[in-house]
Amino acid sequence: MSNFNYPNFPVSRLRRLRKTSALRDMFRETHLTRSDFIYPLFVAEGENYKRKISSMPNVFQLSVDNVLRECEELLTFGLGAVLLFGIPDFKDETGSSGYHAEGIVQKAAREIKKNFPEMLVVTDVCLCEYTSHGHCGVVENESVQNDATLELLAKQALTHAQSGADIIAPSDMMDGRVGAIRKILDENNFAETPIMAYAAKYSSAFYGPFREAAESAPQFGDRKSYQMDFRNSDEAIREIALDIQEGADIIMVKPALAYLDVIRRAKDNFSMPIAAYNVSGEYSMIKAAAEKNWIDGEKVMMETLTAIKRAGADVIITYFAKDAIKLI
Repeated sequence: MSNFNYPNFPVSRLRRLRKTSALRDMFRETHLTRSDFIYPLFVAEGENYKRKISSMPNVFQLSVDNVLRECEELLTFGLGAVLLFGIPDFKDETGSSGYHAEGIVQKAAREIKKNFPEMLVVTDVCLCEYTSHGHCGVVENESVQNDATLELLAKQALTHAQSGADIIAPSDMMDGRVGAIRKILDENNFAETPIMAYAAKYSSAFYGPFREAAESAPQFGDRKSYQMDFRNSDEAIREIALDIQEGADIIMVKPALAYLDVIRRAKDNFSMPIAAYNVSGEYSMIKAAAEKNWIDGEKVMMETLTAIKRAGADVIITYFAKDAIKLI
């Protein structure tokens, strides 16, 4: 070592603070807490219904009664926030069951808030689960119509708020939808209801298992004309800035793990709460590798979630939430 010039060595030794577990714990920079997580739930019609998602271990489609049981369990773990996706029993060209007052998400939100008022209910606003073609808006000549979709998304958001949703989360990626939703909420005495905008949502191959869970795969084409190109980062900053201008209270980056740089840029550029969605493919890859004993699933899970928070996320939407809080 004496042949090398290391400024400040041996006076400066970074390993001193890594020597023991107590030292490492004391000077750890990033900490996960129970309040960091939102747990996604897939709500289906029926009673006492529980269907496994084959590509997502330990994730299910649940009827409302089973959703209530799930919420009760989550609260005992100290997990107090859920994100609702609907699995309707009826689909049509315009996704009308998504903005019906008696839609499945609307019913679930009412029942959760009635039985567990302390549970924070976030509702996904999009039409893809409710349309017969599987796209996120009104389709004409196999093209998703942006402006015609805005009115329907606004109607959907309003019914969610009227059903008790604490946070409205539009995920469709139509231009102007945050402004349209903010306007209709404000006009109907929901000015205090925040919007969590899927601001930088990429057209990603990591969504594969979600398509099975939400039964929302497009029947033709893809979503690249409205979701973002995964090669782009500057565009994400423009998208986020526009959503903030339109009234978003929380901005989201989706997916999370392959987009840590975007999360960091969002945190550095905007003084706003940042959400990150640790999506189905990211979840399923870790679960599958753990099942084959190729990795230590719990350790990789915690490392992944910590990396997302370290990158700048204030809240993490993740299917790992129940597993993670047991280790915190």
